[in-house]
Amino acid sequence: MEMLRLKPSFVRKLNPNGLSPIHVALLNRKTQVVRWLLKVDGDLVRVKGREGMTPLHDAAATKDHLDLLDDFLKVCPDSIEDVTIRNETALHVAVKCRKLEAFKRLVKWLQQNKSKNTMLWKRKILNWKNEGGNTVLHVAVSTNQPDASSILFSIIY
Repeated sequence: MEMLRLKPSFVRKLNPNGLSPIHVALLNRKTQVVRWLLKVDGDLVRVKGREGMTPLHDAAATKDHLDLLDDFLKVCPDSIEDVTIRNETALHVAVKCRKLEAFKRLVKWLQQNKSKNTMLWKRKILNWKNEGGNTVLHVAVSTNQPDASSILFSIIY
């Protein structure tokens, strides 16, 4: 905390492994540190680390940080639009990593978010294509994930 008080820009610096302090805290399961960093600067959710992964992407790739997904989207709703170097949204990452609960959380947030951008986000995010030209639905179907596919079908159609 003292270091951040003296040099606030350090909070966005990447280490030699391409990780920011919030990435490191997240990967080491230091949830309280992650939350503290979010209080310092909510936009830290959008800091891109190795391979363009943001903390939201990292949380979507595991089953350990479901509660943080909600926190990240609460402090920085625009982070739902962030993509990796492979042009993957957090939804793509959750499906690709077979993290159904994380995927459900992200979809639920998209459905319940009452902002003016909700319809745009739903349409844009659900139709977003990764570098291979695949939407989240394509990824779910091609990796044989019927639960994720069914959720997407119910939203889209």
